[in-house]
Formats: sequence, C-alpha cells, structure tokens
Amino acid sequence: MIDQDKFIIKNTASLLDALVALNKLSNDVLTLFVVNEEGVLLGTLTDGDVRRRLIDGYTLESGVLEVMNSHYHYISEGQIDVPYLKMLKNKGIVLIPVLDDTNKIQRILNLKNKKSILPIDVVLMAGGKGERLRPLTEKIPKPLLKVGDKSIIDHNIDRLIDYGVDNINVTVNYLKEQLIEHFRNPLPNGVKVNCVSEPCFLGTMGSIKFVSHFASDYILVMNSDLFTNINYEELFLHFLEHNADMSVVAVPYTISIPYGIFDLEGRNIKGVQEKPILNYYANAGIYLFKKKFLDLIPDSEFFNATDLIDSMIENKCKVVRFPLTGYWIDIGKHEEYKKAQELIKHL
Repeated sequence: MIDQDKFIIKNTASLLDALVALNKLSNDVLTLFVVNEEGVLLGTLTDGDVRRRLIDGYTLESGVLEVMNSHYHYISEGQIDVPYLKMLKNKGIVLIPVLDDTNKIQRILNLKNKKSILPIDVVLMAGGKGERLRPLTEKIPKPLLKVGDKSIIDHNIDRLIDYGVDNINVTVNYLKEQLIEHFRNPLPNGVKVNCVSEPCFLGTMGSIKFVSHFASDYILVMNSDLFTNINYEELFLHFLEHNADMSVVAVPYTISIPYGIFDLEGRNIKGVQEKPILNYYANAGIYLFKKKFLDLIPDSEFFNATDLIDSMIENKCKVVRFPLTGYWIDIGKHEEYKKAQELIKHL
C-alpha cells in the first residue's frame, strides 16, 4: 500500500508549494495530482513541468493551476485494464490514479517498483503433508522449508506482490498452526495473507470453497511448493487474448527413447523411428479461471484441479494452455528441493 497523500496537492497551491512537495518525494515518482477542495482531479504536475514554466518566466508565486497538465491518464474504479497499464508503463508513465465516477481519486497505482497490477485473487494450496520430503516435513510444513534465505511460499507470495496482487489466501491443513503463525501479521508492504483452514483433505480445488470472499472476477490457484519465475502478467494477458474461461500453465516435458521404435499396422512393420524424442506439456500446478466457475466445485468434497478441468470441458468452457518459458521446479522430492537450493544461488 502506498501513501497516496504525498502525491496530492491542492489547486490553491503555488509553484513553491509544488517544489516543496516534489522535494519530499525524494527518489519516488516526481508527479503530483492537482485536486480541488472536493478532491476532484484537475490535472497533473511533474518536476519537469515546474522547471520548464520557471524557465518560461513564471515565478514561484504562480499557481499550480497555471502550469498543470489537464490531459492525464487514469483508470476507472473497479476496471483495472492490464493492457492499458502495460502500455502506460512502456511509455514511462508509472503513477496512475484510480478515479470514481465523479473524478475523485480513490487510490493511486505506482508501477515504479511493480511489474504490473493484476485484478486477480490468489489461493495458494499449502495443506499437504509433503510426505516425499520426510524427514524434513515431519515437524515443518513443506511450504515453510527454506530455499535460500526465505521459505518456499514466501518466494511465491513476493512474486505475486510484484505483480500487484494484494488479495492472497493460503489454504492450510497439515501443521497449519505454523502457517497461521507465519502469516499472523501483515507483510512489510502492508499485504495481509488470509489463512483458510480446511476441515479435512479436500484436494487441489476442494478447499477453495472455504475462502469467504473473492474481490476480483479472476482467481489464480497454485501449489505453494513451486519455485518459478512465471510472468503472471503474460499469463493474464494470454487469458484475455484467447477469451479463456480457464488457463492451465504448462511446462515442456521431453522423453528421449534410446531405441528404434516400430511404426506398426497390425503385425506389419511400416517403418522405424530411430531414437525418437517425444515432446509433451505437463501440468505446472497453476490455474487461472473466472470466478463464476466456482459453482462447478462441490461443497466439502474431495475435488482436484483435474476434476475442475474435466468439468469445465464437459460444460463447453474454453480451457487453454499457457506455456511457461522460465524456470519451474515442483518441490515434491529431495532431488527437486536440492535443485531449487542450487538454482537460488545463481539468481
């Protein structure tokens, strides 16, 4: 959460007042939003605007209304337009006001230190026992195992926050008290992680129904034990581009067969494929779907992500694949855990 008041200045202020306000911003985005007494946005003012006006002959006593830019970029409340935000960021515009229908500022988005602002709610699945990682998981839940200097789940949460996600839920079960304690206080950036306790093991998707509220129209569900640098903005834009109902992240999986393989027709050999390489895509454990399809998930029943995929396909929904091109490790076994520990040294 950002302190938006520091970016706001009243329309009665002078250029000197504006310089003082801009100086207080220090290394932040040097932009001010000019508002009237009712809080209605009138224009924007940057440090460059002030410098140019002073060179043109304006004085420090000149009013900000005389020099502000009345043509500004904004987004409407409740309508986060990710392609538009990406376009603005590419142009170097990283401070964007969110306005209500009366043009009053509701909040200010700061993309300077964020990769995007995504209108999604997230559910991280953290209830499993992690049996294949024993004895490491006998007393510690797998999501809290360290990779480098922080836990696996914190790597995922930090990356989600980098993409502007601030509504994060974690479903817990095995050794849940440790996870609840881990997220008891808000994170340093002000984001509060909501822990949701499932009464029994309900599969990848079953526990989602215990999340009390989803603020967004899109839900991202993922395993909390993944170590990946997935680009969540590209995932979301791909979802919109293909008008998907659900997007399943997939990772390349290659099988090399060290023998010649016969192409058969009954008993007859029609040809030989010498040491073929078969390319597939495997489920990466990350799912983005529209909130309205929560109704397909039964209450208090064991229900996996694959069950939801099947159900959506049966209901003629559009389920697409998003190919992940970065790194991805499913920390399910000791070999993967060691691989993640080695990879983090080089990041």
